[in-house]
Amino acid sequence: MTDFFKMHFFVPLAAVLGLIALAYFGVQANLQWVFGVVIPYLAVFIFFEGLVYRVIQWARSPVPFRIPTTCAQNRSLPWIERKLSDRLDNPDTFPFVVGRMALEVLAFRSLFRNLRTELQKAPDYPEGAKLVHWSYKWLWLGAIAFHYAFLVVILRHLRFFTEPTWGFVNLLEKVDGFFVFFTPTVYISGVVLLLALLYLLARRLSQPNLRYISLAADYFPLFLIISIASTGILLRYFYHTDITAVKQLAIGLVTLKPVVPPGISPLFYVHLFLVSVLFAYFPFSKLMHAPGVFLSPTRNLVANNRWRLHVNPWNYPVKFHTYMDQENEYREAMVEAGIPVEIMPESSEAEEKE
Repeated sequence: MTDFFKMHFFVPLAAVLGLIALAYFGVQANLQWVFGVVIPYLAVFIFFEGLVYRVIQWARSPVPFRIPTTCAQNRSLPWIERKLSDRLDNPDTFPFVVGRMALEVLAFRSLFRNLRTELQKAPDYPEGAKLVHWSYKWLWLGAIAFHYAFLVVILRHLRFFTEPTWGFVNLLEKVDGFFVFFTPTVYISGVVLLLALLYLLARRLSQPNLRYISLAADYFPLFLIISIASTGILLRYFYHTDITAVKQLAIGLVTLKPVVPPGISPLFYVHLFLVSVLFAYFPFSKLMHAPGVFLSPTRNLVANNRWRLHVNPWNYPVKFHTYMDQENEYREAMVEAGIPVEIMPESSEAEEKE
């Protein structure tokens, strides 16, 4: 292991373990109000303030050129046939931009089309190896499993913040826990979430090129969300806590009437503290790609460069120094140097007439 890898791997790991220890021993010191009320409110405030700041910052960024990322034939000549998939890859109207964004957000289409390149041994080749491109779907599968499992887990947790519990949340719980083989019911989304996270972490550690470019900012959210999923699983299946008290705490936070009831396990406060850290960290991390994809000019622009001029709305009036301005300024010198000019100086015209 290089010192570079050790620093970017072990520092975020130590940070997450330190956060866990901080919450656990803080609760042991009777700081339940701090970890159950103050920090969650502070985290939500930082989350929304940071989210609004980043979105406004992106929205104010100038887009000097129309730069949609495309990979299909654009609309050019009428006799060139274009399929529906081509128009989604290279949208020429706004509805197809919406379709492209929907496929990207809901199905991770660009990641699904990811290719992996490797140099494989080939004795029959002069160099003894050949460059091979092949479809690599494991990254897409791990990413989409993580995101959808995380979404289902978040939606299931709405039962703690609503009274009575919304109908679709109850339905989601029944579907998520249909495979009954343990008591209490095992939710598939929680297991898939943890397995997907472990796969994404193992992928970073097992591939040398990916491990080389991975920074602490890549490992920290992985360790943080793995810790959140792990503590959640421990709370549900192994170290039970008073669910009624937890819901009372959650309802109090939502209604702005906070209360810290007794009987809540210290592990729950660790879980809640890690979630709060994730909320506060989210707007300032790479996790902001979630809302950022909607503001990306490489995704949300129509590819109509060939028939419509894109004018940057942030352009300011610029006084151009035209060629004639330059010629008027340097005409005499240009004539002396033998450089042709559009308008001859009067002195040169008079000399030619003589």
